[in-house]
Amino acid sequence: MIKILIIGKTSFVGSHLYDYLKNFFYVKISSFKDLVDKDFKNFDYIINCSIHPNYCKLKYNKKFDIDLKIINKIKTYNSKYIFLNTRKIYKQKFNITENFYYDPIDNYSKNKLKTEERLIKILKNRLISLRISNILGKRKFLKNNRAHNLFLDNYIKYRKNGKTMRFNDCYKDFITIDYFNKVILKIIQKKITGIYNLSLGEKIYLSEIVKWLDPKFSKKIQFNYKNREKYSFTLNSKKLLKKTKINISKSQVRSFCKKIFK
Repeated sequence: MIKILIIGKTSFVGSHLYDYLKNFFYVKISSFKDLVDKDFKNFDYIINCSIHPNYCKLKYNKKFDIDLKIINKIKTYNSKYIFLNTRKIYKQKFNITENFYYDPIDNYSKNKLKTEERLIKILKNRLISLRISNILGKRKFLKNNRAHNLFLDNYIKYRKNGKTMRFNDCYKDFITIDYFNKVILKIIQKKITGIYNLSLGEKIYLSEIVKWLDPKFSKKIQFNYKNREKYSFTLNSKKLLKKTKINISKSQVRSFCKKIFK
C-alpha cells in the first residue's frame, strides 16, 4: 500500500487532505515540530502543508524554510515530494502558463519561488510542484495560529464587520478544496511528477463570488468596475488536466460557494 506523510495537522489544506486520502492509502498526519528524523522514512509521498510565519513576512532565510528542512531529511530516500507553491509567483495576467515569466509580488511569493528552485536541484524527478490558485473551503481548526489568511478568511472578516465597503471588481481564479483533494489523489495514483498550475482557468469576478457566498452581504459592497485587469489573473491548467483527466467547472465552484455558509 502507498504510504503518505502529511505535515501540518491543523492546517486548512492538510486537515482536509488527510480526511480524503486516508480512504485510499495509508496516511499519517503530524505537525513538523513533532516529527523526528526516523519519522520521514518509508513514505512514498510527503506533502508539507505547514509554513513558518516569518517565511510569509520576511525576506528569504533558510531557517524559516520548512520545505527545505524536510528535503534535507529525505533527500537520500526514494520519497516523492509534493510542494504547494502559489500563483503569486507570476505577473498577474489572463491565462498564465507554467512558462510565463515570474514577478513575485511579496516576500511570501519570492520565498516560494526560491524554495522551488532549491527543491528542483535536490529532488529532480521526485518533485511535484503545484502552483495553486485560491482554494475555497471551510477550516476544520478555527483557532489554530495562521501564518497567512485565505480568501475566505478575509471574506469572513469583512462579513462580520457588516459595514458598507468598496472593492475593485477584479477577477480571480478559484478551485474548491474538494477538487484539490481529487487532483492530489490522481497525481499519486498516476505517479505524476513535474511543475504544474492547479486552477479553474476561468474568470470569476469578486462581485460574482461574493454574491454566491452570501447574496444579502453582497448588497453591502460597492464595486468599482474600472481598471479590472490591474489586479486580475487566471492560470492555464491544461498541462495538469492532460495528465489527471479531471476538470472543474465554474458552475461547480458556484454550487460549492452557495453551500459554504448553509
